Amino acid sequence: MIDLKDKRITVTGGKGFLGRALGEKLKNAWGCRHVAIADLPEYDLRTLPGIEKMFIDQRPELIIHLAAIVGGIGANSENPGQFFYDNAVMGIHLLHEAYLRGIEKFVALGTICCYPKFTPVPFREESLWDGYPEETNAPYGLAKKMLLVQSQAYRQQYGFHSIFLMPVNLYGPGDNFDPRSSHVIPALIRKCIDAMEAGQSEIRVWGTGNASREFLYVDDAAEGIALAAERYDKPEPVNLGAGFEITIRDLVELIVTLTGFVGKIVWDAGKPDGQPRRMLDVSKAKAEFGFAARTTFADGLRRTIEWYRKTRQEPALK
Repeated sequence: MIDLKDKRITVTGGKGFLGRALGEKLKNAWGCRHVAIADLPEYDLRTLPGIEKMFIDQRPELIIHLAAIVGGIGANSENPGQFFYDNAVMGIHLLHEAYLRGIEKFVALGTICCYPKFTPVPFREESLWDGYPEETNAPYGLAKKMLLVQSQAYRQQYGFHSIFLMPVNLYGPGDNFDPRSSHVIPALIRKCIDAMEAGQSEIRVWGTGNASREFLYVDDAAEGIALAAERYDKPEPVNLGAGFEITIRDLVELIVTLTGFVGKIVWDAGKPDGQPRRMLDVSKAKAEFGFAARTTFADGLRRTIEWYRKTRQEPALK
C-alpha cells in the first residue's frame, strides 16, 4: 500500500471530465498535497519534448495516466488513424520515460473498448484476448490495450510498478456535451433538452436500441482509480464498473422520462449499434482494492441532467 498524501502525483488529462473529478477526489478525500495536472496546451504528451517538460516541471513520483483522444461511435468511425496514433504514441512514450526516470508507480487507464466484440457477459478480465474488438472503436481500444502489454512487459523485465485499469463508459456532471464527439448519455440528454427548448416533437437516435451498455458515475470512477493507486500492485488488468446492464432503448426511455421530453423517439436503424452487449464483472476490483460503485444510475442521471441545465443557463463570461 502507498500513502498518497505526500506523494507528488501527476494526473495526465487532468483538465478533462474524469481528470477533474480525480483531482478533487485525491485532494479532498485522500488529503493529497501535491497533485499536478499535465494537459494541453501546456504539455503535449504526444511528443517527447512535451513529456520531458512535464517531468522537469513536476518531478512526479506517481503518474495516473488518463489523457486520451476519445469520442463516441461517430468520432471513432471518422478518426480511426488519429485515435490509434495519438493514444498509442502518448502511452508508449509516457510509460517508457516514467520507467527511465524511476517513477514509483504508473497507473494506466484502459477502456472497455479493449474487449473483444463478442465477449461473454459479464466481461471478465480473463476474456480480454479472446477476439478482436468491435470494429468502430477497435483502433482506439487496441491503442489503449498496448499499454497493458507494455505495462506487463516492463514489470516482467524491469520490475517497474505499473497497473492497468479498464473502466466502462463514464457519465456525470462536467461530461462532454458536444454533439460532434459526445458519448451516448450526454448526447441523449442534450437531444431531449434541445428539442424541448425548440418546441420539437421528436428526437432521432442512432441504431436499433437493442445494444446494451453499462455506465459508471464519474465520481465513483475517480474513487476506484484512487483506491487502485493506493492499494493495487499486480500485473493483471482490473475492470472498473458498476455491475449492471441496460439496453440503449431502455436508456433512452429513462432519459426521456427524467428530462421531461414528451415527443416521439425515431430510431435510425441505418446507424451502427456498436458492440452488441457490455457489462463488466466487477468482482476483482472489490476483492483486490475494495472498490464498489455507490451511485445509483437514476441518481447519477438526475445530477447530470441538473448540471447540464444549470450550465447552459449560465450567462457566458465576457
